[in-house]
Amino acid sequence: MPMPNKLLVGCESVLSIACASLALLSTVWPDWIEALTGLDPDQGDGAVEWGLVAGFALAALVSGLMARQHWRRLHPA
Repeated sequence: MPMPNKLLVGCESVLSIACASLALLSTVWPDWIEALTGLDPDQGDGAVEWGLVAGFALAALVSGLMARQHWRRLHPA
């Protein structure tokens, strides 16, 4: 397995922060899909928005853990 580089760690960190921000935005402002696109994919019951919150939160967690693992491989103890 090749060694990770700082660019990879940086990209994973930015992705983690962006996904966490989108999860927070979807929690605070659940109707952003309707406001942005004019579409109502779940007819107002909020299922799509909570699915997005869960998806963004999972993506933030996974990318954050990957960034942490790669950072530790770059800087051994």
